[in-house]
Amino acid sequence: MNTIIFKIDSNDISYIYIDYTVEVITMGGLVAFPTETVYGLGANALNADAVRKIFHAKSRPIDNPLIVHIADIQELYKLARDVHKDVEKLVNKFWPGPLSVVLNKKDIVPDETTAFTETVAIRMPNHPIALELIKRSGVPIAAPSANLSGRPSPTKASHVIEDFNGKIDMIIDGGECTVGLESTVIDMRSKPYTILRPGGITFEQITEVLSDVRLFSSNKTESQVISPGMKYRHYAPEAELILAYDVITLLERFKSQGNKVGVLTTDETKGMYQDKADIVISVGSRNDLNAVARNIFDALREFDHVGVDVIISEIFPEEGIGRAIMNRLRKAANK
Repeated sequence: MNTIIFKIDSNDISYIYIDYTVEVITMGGLVAFPTETVYGLGANALNADAVRKIFHAKSRPIDNPLIVHIADIQELYKLARDVHKDVEKLVNKFWPGPLSVVLNKKDIVPDETTAFTETVAIRMPNHPIALELIKRSGVPIAAPSANLSGRPSPTKASHVIEDFNGKIDMIIDGGECTVGLESTVIDMRSKPYTILRPGGITFEQITEVLSDVRLFSSNKTESQVISPGMKYRHYAPEAELILAYDVITLLERFKSQGNKVGVLTTDETKGMYQDKADIVISVGSRNDLNAVARNIFDALREFDHVGVDVIISEIFPEEGIGRAIMNRLRKAANK
């Protein structure tokens, strides 16, 4: 397959390119496009055949549901049942933005899109290219992250090209994603509302709007998968990834065993490892966890490019966006 790659300036959108992309969507094809969180691999969410192509391209398990992206809040009522006042309060506050709400689906949504569950996760992205693509397509777009299943999520078009060039119809290069982690997913079907996956909208921000909210407990069985990121290992680099409080001790141990070792660190502490590790990558300052979030996936892919046996990562405070950072690192880690 010949993958068409367009570069579009988010501040000066070429509608000729957007219209080409719309044609691919309406014909049942696959398009990778930027959002503020990560790049998405999109298809018409109401076309079961097109949605199946997403799973095939990504090698994604069929029981891992997709998020449906919309550009108009009225679409929420067309896709979901029981849209109550608390849902409206939350989406009016945070849409467009990195927040996905889980509700009972309407029959218009194919089972393939929701992994044969009775629920659907919906969000409105905060990115001009994504919004124009959805608006001009005239259909909601189902879009998981545009990476091969299990790999670090793509925050740059180069990441998408690495995984999908020659495998999908089109890639829109819209520059680097500004959030860098996937959306927060919250189950809004009944109280207490449950954050199934932390993301770009933090627990603290949500509880300023709604008080009856809790974080997901992993005590639930794996069969209860109604959101991406709940069941499978995700975001993983090729090397073994270990999260550690005592990085130096582990670094010295693995080096003594003849391993090529990388360290994922921050600006404040990178100097501690540079004479000991084979490669040290800083993801930014510990005082700016938003920057760390933007850089995590790019750093994991960079370790793959360099080629290491083991990656040892520092641990980040689990507050604000730090909760989402640690969620992604834990999902990617071996230990």
